[in-house]
Amino acid sequence: MVARISMQQWNRTLLHRQYLDERADEDAIDVIDRCVGLQSQDPQAAFYALASRIEGFDPAELDDLLVEREVVRLPLQRGTVFLMDGLDSRWMREVLQPVLDAGTRSHVRRFVRVTANELASAATELVSSAEAPVSGAALRHALLDRWPNEPGDAMMAVVRGCLPLVQTPPRGLWRQSGAPAFAMLDEWLGVSADRSAPNRPDADAADRASADTESVRDLIRMYLRGFGPSTVAGIQAWSGLRGLRPILEAMEVDWEVESFVGPNEEKLYDLDGLGLSEPEATVPVRFIAPFDNVVFSQADRIRVADADVYSKTLTPNGKSPGFILVDGRLAGTWRISGKADGAGGGIELTELVDLQPAQRRECEREANLMAAFGA
Repeated sequence: MVARISMQQWNRTLLHRQYLDERADEDAIDVIDRCVGLQSQDPQAAFYALASRIEGFDPAELDDLLVEREVVRLPLQRGTVFLMDGLDSRWMREVLQPVLDAGTRSHVRRFVRVTANELASAATELVSSAEAPVSGAALRHALLDRWPNEPGDAMMAVVRGCLPLVQTPPRGLWRQSGAPAFAMLDEWLGVSADRSAPNRPDADAADRASADTESVRDLIRMYLRGFGPSTVAGIQAWSGLRGLRPILEAMEVDWEVESFVGPNEEKLYDLDGLGLSEPEATVPVRFIAPFDNVVFSQADRIRVADADVYSKTLTPNGKSPGFILVDGRLAGTWRISGKADGAGGGIELTELVDLQPAQRRECEREANLMAAFGA
């Protein structure tokens, strides 16, 4: 008989896997790996994501990882910029390339004559031959010089989708800003393509297909380890990939994953043997970052947020607030008030559900911690 999971147990398992039931005494790189990267189109969001998960997190630790090229910022899941372990980003970028390609199609249709391959070749030459990272403005200008009749915004969108371009520091550092500047991923990491790999361009088609499937399995394993029991739709919504059901079914046959029946009769998959959290475990109030994938871009969002509550967080421009979890569920939002870089700003709270006085006091204590972190 297939075991059942209650909503509370589903929720508590997610929070435990994400270090949101208790701040961890872990290195930032390990927490980034557990979360399978941190969404990072807001360059400061990752710092708050780590502050909510690591006891005594120091922003300098993440700055060092970025400067030393241990972690990178580039488009990955769903074509969105993620902060990711540098070496993991290499194989993940290949796995997710179909998602990125799909995102370029509407832009390619706007071209007059140039092709995506021509653009990718020209941009690779421009970025690789430069002595320093190339600013987005400079790359756009160079492409327009070569193809003046083509739309510059569309060309840049296609280049970002086709090529593994890292957004280099200082963008992404704590309280630093600036326009994006780009470098090729392998060159930035100081590694070269493995010509013996089964997914090299001249490899046998069967070898490439086998390697691709195994890489997709690796991505699924990482997601389940970090997020706990999930539906097929949940994994697909997070990654942007489609057609994962046969792979998960094969992994279940191979005893790599086990399945459960969720609280709404959904089929949930998890890595075999990881175990589930106690449903009655108490959890603290947590302020999680804007765009945090515990709440954001989730087909399984119900495990942490009611649909009517989450709908109150949506904004016309798509900008995400920070999220407040009370008893493990979305109960409010937060944002930094004050200076543009967040330095010295306070924390503004918005309640989305009615809170008890004790819960409100705990929110205020956590807000003070986050304000002190950003001070």
